[in-house]
Order: sequence, then C-alpha cells, then structure tokens
Amino acid sequence: MAKTVKSIQFFALFFILFLIGNWEMTMAEVQENLCEKASQTWSGYCGNTGKCNIQCKRWEDARSGACHQRGVTMKCFCYFNCPLDEHN
Repeated sequence: MAKTVKSIQFFALFFILFLIGNWEMTMAEVQENLCEKASQTWSGYCGNTGKCNIQCKRWEDARSGACHQRGVTMKCFCYFNCPLDEHN
C-alpha cells in the first residue's frame, strides 16, 4: 500500500512539473510574438484583468489584455501581434 501511494505521489509530481514547464514554454512563445501597448481606451486604476482583457479585445482589436503595475499604479495593457519589422 505504501509503495502504491509513493508511486502515485511521484507521478502526480511529475505531471505537475510537466504542466508548469509546458505553460512556461507557451508563455515564452506568446511573448515573442506579441507587443505590449498601454490601453488607449482604459482610464484609471486597472484592478480587474478580465475586464481589461475584454476591453482590449473588443475596443482595440488586441489579442489579449492584462492589468500590470507600472510605477505606483495598475494600468491596463493590450497585447497585439508585433509588426514584422519589430521582430528583427
């Protein structure tokens, strides 16, 4: 019984590490292809990333959006596909 529990724990840990590694790789790929720009339509403090994301997509035709701290405040940033000349 103890051997079975240890095997399950090992595979669970392995699976979690695999997921984390896969997520980090995906985020790195996304960051290479996206350019960040402060939202042109958001005003004030950004405390809800979900709403920032929706606004960036609907109003600014961005791929996504998120709240990030810049200086002493939280701002909404939109993420767009980078123009080809900015990749090089």
